[in-house]
Amino acid sequence: MIENAEFFLEGGRSGVLLVHGLTGTPSEMALVGKGLNKAGFTVHAVQLAGHCGSEEDLLATGWKDWYASVDHAAARLRAKVDHLFVAGLSMGALLALLLAAERPKWIDGVGVLGATFRYDGWSIPPIGRLAFMLPLVKRLGLFRHTSFIERPPYGLRDERIRARISAAMFGDDSSVAGLPGNPWHSLADLFQLAARTRKRLPEITAPCLVAHATEDDVATLRYNAGLVMRRVAGPVELLPLDDSYHMITIDRQRRLLIARMAEFFGQHAGAASVSERERMASAA
Repeated sequence: MIENAEFFLEGGRSGVLLVHGLTGTPSEMALVGKGLNKAGFTVHAVQLAGHCGSEEDLLATGWKDWYASVDHAAARLRAKVDHLFVAGLSMGALLALLLAAERPKWIDGVGVLGATFRYDGWSIPPIGRLAFMLPLVKRLGLFRHTSFIERPPYGLRDERIRARISAAMFGDDSSVAGLPGNPWHSLADLFQLAARTRKRLPEITAPCLVAHATEDDVATLRYNAGLVMRRVAGPVELLPLDDSYHMITIDRQRRLLIARMAEFFGQHAGAASVSERERMASAA
């Protein structure tokens, strides 16, 4: 059974849509959401289709369904705010980038948090580096119920948080910390999403804050963050985090991340307001 784990926090006229990662839940964005709301933003954390339920619930969906969840949530939040920002973690970062490419008039800025175009971090086993072959595996209908089971350190440098999250992950409620493994067929969809998003990066004109752990155990900064830094058309700022692993929204430097996101989005909300006033004055 899929639980409803989305949350909405009323704030000012600048809104932030938060997008969790593959097999994750909105709860991994909760601390960031509360911090941004405290800074004055209206916040909505979307729940991706098929998530917060069973493995079979997830396998019944694909990347187009996950993107549709983000697109629909953005449309709803856009109706409530003057300026709309989107920020995603891991696969959520790819969905956020794709939204910025597909809806350039909607999005005033993007938080690219631990973007995962490929699994190449130091904790990924050798077989994990062959994951690019999974779309073929899915097309052949093979290994539908096979998963890559999460391994320590579970994206977390903080041992106390790691113990709590791993206990929840291997518990009975997937709405708390997500599933303990990544189904191969869902990973196949992730790689299809990655290919599409990679192709669309040059179309992104919105400012991007690219935050990434320097010792990311899942996805290296050099390739994944570097890809965004090199290819997007809009202004880009890199925030390297040297005391966190992949789950930067809940790890040791989450407060630094929240502060920088609030500052970045606040700056670009102001810039967007000036630009809009100038456009209206010119039209007059």
